[in-house]
Amino acid sequence: MAEQSARSDFWRGVRAGMPVIVAVLPFGLLFGALAVDNGLSVPQVALMSLTIFGGASQMVGIELFGQKIAPALIVFSIFAVNFRHVLYSAAMGRHIQHWSLWQKAAGFFLLTDPQYAEAERAVEQTGRLGFAWYMGLGLALYSAWVANSVIGAVFGRLIHNPEALGVDFLLPIYFLGLVMGFRKRPNWLPVVAVSAVASVLAYRFVGSPWHVSLGALAGIILAAILPPSAITEGDLAETAERSEP
Repeated sequence: MAEQSARSDFWRGVRAGMPVIVAVLPFGLLFGALAVDNGLSVPQVALMSLTIFGGASQMVGIELFGQKIAPALIVFSIFAVNFRHVLYSAAMGRHIQHWSLWQKAAGFFLLTDPQYAEAERAVEQTGRLGFAWYMGLGLALYSAWVANSVIGAVFGRLIHNPEALGVDFLLPIYFLGLVMGFRKRPNWLPVVAVSAVASVLAYRFVGSPWHVSLGALAGIILAAILPPSAITEGDLAETAERSEP
């Protein structure tokens, strides 16, 4: 019975990932095409997607690989872009305390922006985060990203200027949708506004990719300073309802 429930949860997670896959598909194809255009082979593109599994950081990587830049600087640049994942994992830790060590390791490897957003949404709706559901979602996104990267690498040579297609604008729109999904949380507007302004200023005066981490850091500092908003009666009722057996 438990095995059947886990299988059902897994496929629910896969289905939850379908809209995300559609949104990320153009970005994966674009990455594969740009990676080949920057000198990577198809196997190298596949290996990069399999091991790093981070679209923004992979984009930064392929821009730096072909230049005369110290490997340590490339690593630090990728870390700067992926620093937000440290914050994601800290927030996720409270939801997965009941998972085993290997389950946590697998979960953190698959922790991307949409994975985090969907997981938080699942916790808000059900009050828990099941491992089978999480893996169904994560493996669906992981498999699709690797496949799209390879397809883009194989057929990217047919597109002379992949950036001219403009499909990369879909991903920022998708991320905006993720951010808007948290708009009902306490202090959402000031934190998002300060993060956005700080990121723009950092991009102007410090440069990419550090603006990502600096914008996030500004939002974190403000969130720590601001007092938490008052909990409404509806929130208390909802929390009580979830806690009932």
